[in-house]
Amino acid sequence: MAPVSDRVMQAIVDANGGPARSYGADEWTNRATDALETLFETRCSAFFVATGTAANTLGLAAVTPPWGVTVCHEVSHIRTDECGAHGLQTGGAQLLTLAGDGGKLDAPDLDKILGAYDFEDVHHPRPTSISISQLTEVGCRYDVSEIAAISKIAKRHGMALHMDGARFANAVAAAGCTPAEMSWKAGVDILSFGGTKNGCLALEAIIVFRDTAAIDDRAVGDLARRRMRAGQLLSKGRFLGAQLLSYLEDGHWLTLAGHANSMAAELARILTGSGRARLAWPVGGNEVFAILSRSDQARLAGAGITAFEWRDAPLNDPPAADETLLRFVCSFATSQDDVARVAAILS
Repeated sequence: MAPVSDRVMQAIVDANGGPARSYGADEWTNRATDALETLFETRCSAFFVATGTAANTLGLAAVTPPWGVTVCHEVSHIRTDECGAHGLQTGGAQLLTLAGDGGKLDAPDLDKILGAYDFEDVHHPRPTSISISQLTEVGCRYDVSEIAAISKIAKRHGMALHMDGARFANAVAAAGCTPAEMSWKAGVDILSFGGTKNGCLALEAIIVFRDTAAIDDRAVGDLARRRMRAGQLLSKGRFLGAQLLSYLEDGHWLTLAGHANSMAAELARILTGSGRARLAWPVGGNEVFAILSRSDQARLAGAGITAFEWRDAPLNDPPAADETLLRFVCSFATSQDDVARVAAILS
């Protein structure tokens, strides 16, 4: 796990200089909300929480009733790695999972499935939200046009579009677009804006874009209570606001993400150039998924280079019996020396 950015950590220390108002009524939280509106070029409501699971499931609960359905990819984080928190926070709503290359929902497939669904039959749960991940769970990136196509389908069926943006910074840095273009301008209604995976200590923001018909004022008010009930309204909330302000200042968040992305691109070049690995998916940001021999995995591990073994991934070209699929994650703290060590081991 990467460390915290020095700037972000210093901001936490600076906010510790004395007492402040509690439960998000402090100046840091207020300024952080204003900073998000400036960043996204629109009105928004922001709810700061400490974890991505809280951000995803509380945000989805605002637009998914207990009898509702969230449509998501079969390998999405809300399905595979959040311990049923979606069902807990929504009061029992279900997930409808779909396949798709690179962890992405395919708009034509989505349109076909929703087009055949009887939304008015009270015997069936009603699809009310769609959740996409940016980056996806296997490191791929949605183009803005792909997001817009999914949003168009969502709106046709009266559904909200949620984006799991744990690696939103990496996606924006790689795409070269604005945060607004990748979110509400493409039709996203609710964004889980991640900071923890990109240099923050513990910071995620549930961002509700207010100029949308998908969520009304009452639902926004309910979201404040959902956060409280979930134990995510921190009494010392100023330390979340302080993190965000430092994170966004002078584009620091994109500097951190851009470096991580460049290291991942270099690592991918080294892996494929070695002739000893092949990429499972295109590199969309700061993650590299590669298939290597188990012997090379052992050599890397023996040198102190750890990569998570990724299992049960839907691949057209799966690992052979003597191979394995590994996930390498680069961060703002990854150095040229780090990736050079991989090159030396595989040479």
